[in-house]
Amino acid sequence: MYESEGDVGQHCLYFLNCFRNRLNKIIQVEPVLDFMPDLSNDDKEEIRTKANTLGNREAVELLISKVEKSPRSSELVRMLIQALNLSGYGRAAAYLKGDSKEMPTASIEAEEDIYLQLVNIFTPELVRDIKPFEVSLWCLQNGLFNFDDMAVIDAARTGKSEIEGSRVLLTRVVRKPNWFSQFLVALRNAAHEHLADLLIGEGEFETEPERVKAKALDQENPVEENEAQSDATNIPACVDGQNTVGNLSLTDQLPDQNVENPNDEAAAESSDSLENDSEISCSCLGAEASVNTDTDTSLNLTCNSSLNDSIENCESDSEDTLSPQERASPEPEIKLRDYQMEVAKPALEGKNIIVCLPTGSGKTRVAVYITKEHLSKQRDDGKCRKVVVLVNKVPLVEQHYRKEFHPFLKKYNVTRLSGDTQLKISFPEVVKKNNVIICTAQILENALLTSAEEKDEDGVTLSDFSLLIIDECHHTQKGAVYNNIMTRYLCQKTENQKLKKAGKTPLHIPQILGLTASPGVGGAKNQKKAEEHILKICASLDAYKIMTVREYLQQLKNQVKEPSKNVEIAEERTEDPFGDKIKYIMREIQNYCEQNPISEPGTQPYEQWVVQKEKTAAKEGNRKVQVCAEHLRKYNDALQISDTIRMIDAYNQLKNFYADEMEKKTKGIKDKSALQQNLDETDNTLLQLFLDNQQELEDVAAKPEYENNKLTKLRRTILEEFTKKEEARGIIFTKTRQSAVALYQWIHDDVKFSQGGVKAHYLIGAGHNSAFKPMTQNEQREVLSKFRTGEINLLIATTVAEEGLDIKECNIVIRYGLVTNEIAMLQARGRARADKSTYALVAQEGSGVDERESVNDFREKMMYKAIQKVQDMPENYYLSEIQSFQMQIIMEKKMKQKKNLKKQIKGDASMVEFSCRTCSKFVCYGSDIQVIENMHHVNVSKQFKICYQIRENKALQEKSLDYQTNGEIACKECGRTWGSMMVYRGLDLPCLKIKNFTVRLSTKDKNGPKNPYLHKQWSELPIRFPNFVYHLSDDDDDDSNDEA
Repeated sequence: MYESEGDVGQHCLYFLNCFRNRLNKIIQVEPVLDFMPDLSNDDKEEIRTKANTLGNREAVELLISKVEKSPRSSELVRMLIQALNLSGYGRAAAYLKGDSKEMPTASIEAEEDIYLQLVNIFTPELVRDIKPFEVSLWCLQNGLFNFDDMAVIDAARTGKSEIEGSRVLLTRVVRKPNWFSQFLVALRNAAHEHLADLLIGEGEFETEPERVKAKALDQENPVEENEAQSDATNIPACVDGQNTVGNLSLTDQLPDQNVENPNDEAAAESSDSLENDSEISCSCLGAEASVNTDTDTSLNLTCNSSLNDSIENCESDSEDTLSPQERASPEPEIKLRDYQMEVAKPALEGKNIIVCLPTGSGKTRVAVYITKEHLSKQRDDGKCRKVVVLVNKVPLVEQHYRKEFHPFLKKYNVTRLSGDTQLKISFPEVVKKNNVIICTAQILENALLTSAEEKDEDGVTLSDFSLLIIDECHHTQKGAVYNNIMTRYLCQKTENQKLKKAGKTPLHIPQILGLTASPGVGGAKNQKKAEEHILKICASLDAYKIMTVREYLQQLKNQVKEPSKNVEIAEERTEDPFGDKIKYIMREIQNYCEQNPISEPGTQPYEQWVVQKEKTAAKEGNRKVQVCAEHLRKYNDALQISDTIRMIDAYNQLKNFYADEMEKKTKGIKDKSALQQNLDETDNTLLQLFLDNQQELEDVAAKPEYENNKLTKLRRTILEEFTKKEEARGIIFTKTRQSAVALYQWIHDDVKFSQGGVKAHYLIGAGHNSAFKPMTQNEQREVLSKFRTGEINLLIATTVAEEGLDIKECNIVIRYGLVTNEIAMLQARGRARADKSTYALVAQEGSGVDERESVNDFREKMMYKAIQKVQDMPENYYLSEIQSFQMQIIMEKKMKQKKNLKKQIKGDASMVEFSCRTCSKFVCYGSDIQVIENMHHVNVSKQFKICYQIRENKALQEKSLDYQTNGEIACKECGRTWGSMMVYRGLDLPCLKIKNFTVRLSTKDKNGPKNPYLHKQWSELPIRFPNFVYHLSDDDDDDSNDEA
């Protein structure tokens, strides 16, 4: 036992030096750097440069050297261990900790050295014959590779050559723990049996040098005559409960402490090393190649005696002393509390239910337990069982996989997919090869839609699943993707009833399990409407019952603490010279464009008015009014920011907006004297109006006496909570990304917060729907990780943190001027579940925020009463109501389909014309548009490039394996953004967003109407565009070279 963290660090540094050569062999440096936030950016860049120029080994050596020579070496080595676990190098982390139970034995190291030598010997044949995509895909399926490996391999394959992809594949595969046997399986599954035979000694060598090399290998590892041979069936022996090739263990070595106590109410923490304990994919009906921690599986590999002998020659006596439990982490047992078992019972009987449990009570753990019991019945009835877990946010995919489903379901193949998954693989293939699939709902919906439209017999249908779990199921409402999926279910259920009456066999439909902390009341104003809302959700999910805790309610209350509630109301400013100046500028703009608003500036109704004015002007081609409306909206935003945060934040927003406008207008203009010619009268007037008042706005914004009083209330609330609690941890919820970042900056700039022990950071969404730069998934994970460890103790978050994300329990939750509905209130309040916690609302006097919060309190009580009423309904009455709502849902779908069918244009896509939304310049015809992956609309016309300019998009973060988006494209005439440049399979393609265009639909009648339309999404347009046809011609090559 070590006396301090410093002693632990020195101990780890000693092992870092001892095992540096071994670490150089097994670590890929790039993913490790992603999880080392305390390493400076300069150091990271130097290491990455080293990797690109001198190779990975030199880069790993440089990383080790940086850690050893740092003044904070003890701290950095502990961070390195954490980074290794998080990036999938659990074995490397075991070396640094020096724990003999986790470290591989010398015999295993010797075995792996032999396998590495085999690969080195046959590298020419492997590089020549391997199909890197197919082999890497199977390596992913059996858990040997992760999506980062796939991305790097495919980038080498598509960017350079198949051979280069094979080289990268081999360098990656030999760094994985227990890689050899799984690599053989991947080779065989990819139809490379001859390469697998080559590696294990079977088949004839093609050349004499190969025989010499193989003979030399055998001489280095002499054969003992009495060593065991594999049996005639080519199935390896199972020794001590482990699958082996000869005596080679195929179970991953995982430390038991990677899984927390399964009885804890929070999700079990598991390091990324758990991810390496994946099983080789198999179908649920008796796999040909299956490897997991269970004892009743086998690996269908032919084992050559010379390889077996070489392996067995490396065995040591110490190896035999290790039990299976020491060689692989066991699957932890799930034990539910009484209240959890109460709500789970009907689902364990195979019934459709909705589990309604408050945040922090363990409803996901209930779902895992139900899944495990559901899959276990496969052995009893022999039926193929597959479970799909649907979530509505990308981060929840990884969270559910790592913390819940994968640690507790190791006997089964568990995988995950999301829109951020960089591998574009066949979803039907994923379903076929796995028992549990965790994915965003849109992925399943896309697969179902594709199968239905193309009538693909090998596609995915709901009948492929035996259990469908819907997380945050209160989103199963009109227009939501959950509702689309469940409507398909209800249609099939209705069709099954008809088939039964006709004496035909109905199609299988899955069991449904919905999870929610609050179904809400859907805006109901009375109890009857609230009950109707609950019934509609039950109908949408075909629920036998909505389950809440009634028998063990006191146990639930003891588990989930109710926070105390405070409401802080700030007085309005007595003087607001900054706001007065903004309103003056807005009046000048309104007079200039001759528009009279019906609402006060700085309010939501004013924003709605100005948005409608912009739309109308765009349709009419009235650029003056349209541009003025856009600028008025920015000034309205500034008023709202000033009322929420600091005046300087509002001023900076305006300054940045006009700087961006200038950049758009002046791009490509070297002679600034020509600027006036590129700006029309409206542009000049609006720009000059801001410049004339800019200095006064800046001066007033710097005066603290005019700041809004909400910040004073917020400061006092935070400091009170952090000073009275030794280990305070809290979240501030705010409306926009900009306000979250601005509040973080405000706290960072005020020394009182640091003196009070506040260590803050913002947490915002990863989507690209906002003009404000999003966080990446890695950045979100890093912030949440620091929040759990206490390195950060105050999150300033948008609504991204309200629902679903696993955030450590807090003792202070503040909603800063943000009140939406009763569901969001319950979700946010549920974050304050530590002992003696506080839920606070900070609002402006007269804003109506406190009144809306009171309404939410009333709706919460109404919701629970409505749920109880529905639960107590007579069964026949309940079923009658459910069936009535289900028929309504089905009829609404049919009506919508008929409506869409009538809207469809029959004929050529060239009947659609696109014009710039700002300057009304004609852009292209619909015949120039093709679709990539059913969502990306690209213009394939070569003439289109003369219409746009390319510039940097500061908010763009999106990347994918098959495509990436580099910069944004904008109108050459007015600078309006049209979309982004998309690199797809080596082609540069302009990807368009329809909201940036006015759309005109031609008719056969020349004198017929040709009215312009505005659309937010391509799906709103009543026409289908053809799929993208990939074609790289000589002309394309020439064009790309010219551009370079």
